Amino acid sequence: MKLSGNISLKSFNTFNIDVRARFYAGISDPEDILPFLSSLDSDHKPILILGGGSNILFTKDFPGTVVRIATHGIKILKEDSETVIIRAEAGENWDELVKYTVDKGWSGLENLSMIPGNAGTAPVQNIGAYGVELKDVLFELEAINLLTLKIQKFTREECLFDYRDSLFKNKQYLIVNISLRLLKNPVLRLDYAPLKNELTSLQIKNPTISDIREAVIRIRNRKLPDPARIGNAGSFFKNPVITQEHLEQIRFEHPDVVYFPFNDQFKLAAAWLIEQCGWKNRRQGDAGVYPGHSLIIVNYGSASGKDILDLSNQIKTSVYEKFGVSLEPEVNII
Repeated sequence: MKLSGNISLKSFNTFNIDVRARFYAGISDPEDILPFLSSLDSDHKPILILGGGSNILFTKDFPGTVVRIATHGIKILKEDSETVIIRAEAGENWDELVKYTVDKGWSGLENLSMIPGNAGTAPVQNIGAYGVELKDVLFELEAINLLTLKIQKFTREECLFDYRDSLFKNKQYLIVNISLRLLKNPVLRLDYAPLKNELTSLQIKNPTISDIREAVIRIRNRKLPDPARIGNAGSFFKNPVITQEHLEQIRFEHPDVVYFPFNDQFKLAAAWLIEQCGWKNRRQGDAGVYPGHSLIIVNYGSASGKDILDLSNQIKTSVYEKFGVSLEPEVNII
């Protein structure tokens, strides 16, 4: 482990934004995390914890220390005839972890296939896709409180999970590892229409968890750009949640609005809102809206973080003016 100065972060964020960190360190051994953090003095702060860099937009150089967690390891903690609890270190690639569990025949993560990022950042925004969220499978996690430098253990309830939200959004904690409770007798989640349609197109009537993973991968590969080819961070905005009264107001003028029941309210499809405002496939220099999915803002080459942010703000303004709906970024803006 080495503390380096004036390091480019372009290869450490999937938007491929070329900003620099005043200090940078990559940590591959979990035992090194706490001693390293304890060694940093006020001159090295603030501290930014970086995982896979798949949910972050850098708009400027970082004035403190970027700590990239690259720890690896998967361990079975408990197992019986029906369930297995595994622990994954924070630096484990998320999709490789999903593949590992599916190959073992353990159910719970298959719907979350192909989500970019690492295991340690998955709880921060309670990642979710195709009817499943991380909170559905998380058993507990360990994190370091960056204010006290104490290791704390959190149960699922203590994580305060919500839609794309959790206790860890406040950036006070560094997640060291996560433990997941998975099923040996799969309980399949097939209530998401695109997933059901994909399985039907594949002529699969009795899907396995491997079938579901393959269907999810096919859908995502068709709709979403590969960050290795086009810079992006997946969905840039959350799907907004509104009241029934607000929904009825929108439906009066836009009867084809796309929405879903969500607890006692309704969730709108942000991609539909954005597309109705004419942003799909629009481009401003090297910043643009992906033609395959309006919820994804991309860097076609040399866009700066400010270029991406400016475009996102224009999109937010137009959606609010047309629908009275405020879009919130899903991406962490630095």
